[in-house]
Amino acid sequence: MDKLFNDFSYGLFFWQAIILVILIVLLAKFAWKPILAALAAREEGIENALMAAENAKKDLANLKADNEKLLAEARAERDTMLKEAREIKEKMIAEAKDEAQTQGEKMIAQAKATIESEKNAAMAELKSQVSTLSIGIAEKLLKEELANKEAQTKLVEKMLGDAKLN
Repeated sequence: MDKLFNDFSYGLFFWQAIILVILIVLLAKFAWKPILAALAAREEGIENALMAAENAKKDLANLKADNEKLLAEARAERDTMLKEAREIKEKMIAEAKDEAQTQGEKMIAQAKATIESEKNAAMAELKSQVSTLSIGIAEKLLKEELANKEAQTKLVEKMLGDAKLN
């Protein structure tokens, strides 16, 4: 260290100090401003990127909320459509049952009417046949009884006796 202080020259120190000051002035005038501008631009770019990221995060949250809202609306609409479809199905089934019941009742009424008319026709035919048979039997009996005179007299007396009782 002694050697460092022994060889100390004020002139050299003076010129080095002046060169240092000139270098600092030149750097301040020409390099310092661009360096600070570059740092400011970088800082601004980073802030812009952070704000853009924050905005993107907010937009993503908004989109997510919108998607949830749309999804909820779609679910509600789907549920409404399914409910309407079930109601329409039940209405159609009820209408079909009512129509089938009405048709069945009409068919039963027609069948009853047909049965009744056929029954009446059969009864009329049966009465006609019974009356025809009765008339035929009565005719044969009367012919036999009226064939002889004695039987005729008895028949007339019998009928007169029946007529008096009534």
